[in-house]
Amino acid sequence: MKALPVEPTNAPVAIGSRIRAARQAQRMTIEQVAGSTGLTKGFLSRVERDLTSPSVASLVTLCQVLSISIGDLFLVPETHLTRLGDAPGISLGGQGINERLVTARSERRLQMIRAVVEPHGRGEDELYSVDCEVETLHVVSGRFVLIFPNDRYELAAGDTVTFPGREPHTWLSPDDSEAVVLWTLVPAASGT
Repeated sequence: MKALPVEPTNAPVAIGSRIRAARQAQRMTIEQVAGSTGLTKGFLSRVERDLTSPSVASLVTLCQVLSISIGDLFLVPETHLTRLGDAPGISLGGQGINERLVTARSERRLQMIRAVVEPHGRGEDELYSVDCEVETLHVVSGRFVLIFPNDRYELAAGDTVTFPGREPHTWLSPDDSEAVVLWTLVPAASGT
């Protein structure tokens, strides 16, 4: 089997911010890490700012103290860009609403849905709930009314409501102008 040619690069690998984040997640100061690793505070500071690269031995020691694997420092985060024009249309029900899923379909930690609601658009006649733990509604523009069994919220641009996802609710657009809202579901609702 022929080996794939890999061209070496002299581009430095930036791991300093990940080391700093791991240190802060452990609630450790640079002084504490220096004391535990035998490395100097100045050296650790330069490593965190990607001004110098640690040796393999120093990196192994540093990762042991910070309880992370060396491989985690070099992982490329999975990032998804969804442009509004490419966001898939979805329908959670209601009249006079255009909904687009603005997070990746594969994202399971949360979902964001951008909805443009026509004047006097409305949700289902009967209250409904969404299969998620937490639901957040943010009004980007216009006015919007969120209705619960025992409560009603009249919202304006900039207002945000957070509530349990399984709480029965419905909604309406009370004005002669459209409203734009963002629904965030945590975790992502199944079936959308």
